[in-house]
Amino acid sequence: MIDAPSNLGLRPPAPGVEPGVRKLPDALRATGLLQRLRAHDGGRVDALPYSPAPDLAIGFRNGAALRDYSQSLADRLTPLLAQDRFALVLGGDCSVLLGAGLALKQRGRYGLAFVDSHDDFSFIRDRRRYRGLLTAAGLDLGLATGHGPAALSDLRGQSPYFRTDDVVHLGLVVADQDRVDYEVESFERSGIHAIDAEAIRRLGAGRAGREARARLEARPVEGYWIHVDADVLAAEVMPAVDSPNPDGLDFEQLRALLAPLLASPDAVGMELTIFDPDLDPDGRLASRLADAVVGAFEDSGRWPRQGDAAATSPAPGR
Repeated sequence: MIDAPSNLGLRPPAPGVEPGVRKLPDALRATGLLQRLRAHDGGRVDALPYSPAPDLAIGFRNGAALRDYSQSLADRLTPLLAQDRFALVLGGDCSVLLGAGLALKQRGRYGLAFVDSHDDFSFIRDRRRYRGLLTAAGLDLGLATGHGPAALSDLRGQSPYFRTDDVVHLGLVVADQDRVDYEVESFERSGIHAIDAEAIRRLGAGRAGREARARLEARPVEGYWIHVDADVLAAEVMPAVDSPNPDGLDFEQLRALLAPLLASPDAVGMELTIFDPDLDPDGRLASRLADAVVGAFEDSGRWPRQGDAAATSPAPGR
């Protein structure tokens, strides 16, 4: 388990206020997540200071800091991946995907299970209005698949970190206003396979997870990474995110979706992002999120249930 407490990819929630997602690792560790998963402590990769100012050179808020932080996170992950250690990264915002993607691409070709209510791929239509103020947490999938400035999408000459045809997107919800504001057609023709939130409910979360796993295992990749944005959960059960989603999943569906993805020997790691402890003052939502994650690991068979007489080390990845 590695802490990646970066909020560099988000806009300020209010003038003079930093996004609280940097506190996600501490909040989830406070639930006993490390001990409940019997995980080894991989330490912490601290982010550079947050700034609300525009970065006109790169075009993304905190662009230079993100460039440097992503490489630091990749360098921490690289030796763990080389040892076939399953890595659980506690973000931060979704831009931690750039560090994970860079670490993986430096090893070879990997797939991605992208669990998120937004596509995180489509640029806003009126880019001039947001010059220097684009946010990497809302475009992390686009950047990770080679779309955007080279300072973020081509670190160390490794673009793309993931090929679009090696990505399965799970949990998408597209509102009518999204089609007005964002170039959603770019996502729709990208080659990314999407199983949206409605399809997950129709199929059942477990079956949707199995279908995503089968598709990723069939790709000519060396393994796959799992990205989980807490806003894939419905606002009714998870309001502690920057962009609450009224049509998302519940905790039981998230657990059922993740279990088959985690069960695959091809799964090499997972990141948790966007949960904001500032919006969860009593810690109730952190506990529910941790319960879903622990339950998914237990159901996957990658790690035994609490109380089972079994091995004392997590099952390796590939």
